[in-house]
Amino acid sequence: MKRFFQIYRTEQKLFFRSADVFIFNLCMPVAVLLLIGMIGEGKSAAGSSLTYLQSAFASLIAVGICCSAFMSIPIVIVDYRDKKILKHFYCSPCSPAWLLGADTLCSAVMAGISAILVSATAALVFGYRMPGNPLLFVGAWLLTLVSMFSIGLMIASLCRTVKTMNAVTSLVYFPMLFLSGATVPYELFPKGLQAVANIMPLTQGIKLMKAVSMGMTFPVAKYVVILLLLITIVCSTIAVKAFRWE
Repeated sequence: MKRFFQIYRTEQKLFFRSADVFIFNLCMPVAVLLLIGMIGEGKSAAGSSLTYLQSAFASLIAVGICCSAFMSIPIVIVDYRDKKILKHFYCSPCSPAWLLGADTLCSAVMAGISAILVSATAALVFGYRMPGNPLLFVGAWLLTLVSMFSIGLMIASLCRTVKTMNAVTSLVYFPMLFLSGATVPYELFPKGLQAVANIMPLTQGIKLMKAVSMGMTFPVAKYVVILLLLITIVCSTIAVKAFRWE
């Protein structure tokens, strides 16, 4: 375990030095929250029972998950494979699996920091208080994180080259970011776009977190939980079966 945490500390430093991670994981969710809070604070989001701030809170916390799952994890793993770093770890006392575990943990830490920054900004700047159960919200957040990370790991296993990975992650990341309700409130979408958004697993995770954060009844909550668990199991299995060190 000592070697694992040595790898983790090194990888975490590299994550903090990454401009992309800093901008998209940490700065963008807070900036969008400030913009939405200043423009729409107290106003109803598209005639729904939620204000813009209430709708944006859970959604923007999901941005950190989205960035970590579909940008950080696949990029790091495929880049290390392409540069033969994973192969070279076979010649060291450290298992290559430790490197993968450390990078996945780094991504989870960045998503967690993003969630804390969004929560702190909402509470300190706009006086937001979560009506729902915070522990249940953390559980919904973890479930969403694990399911999205499993998709990211599957992409990292199936993509053999950096070029292919860049194309696939772009096709997954940007629709998830902009059409799932993560940055633009789901309530503002027209019916047709909502139907498209409902296909995306991140949309379901955001709906679950939003309902839990507001203490609202979510009739299909158990089905969303089952769906996210199935995604985690299926994608994780594919990731393990398809993974190659070189």
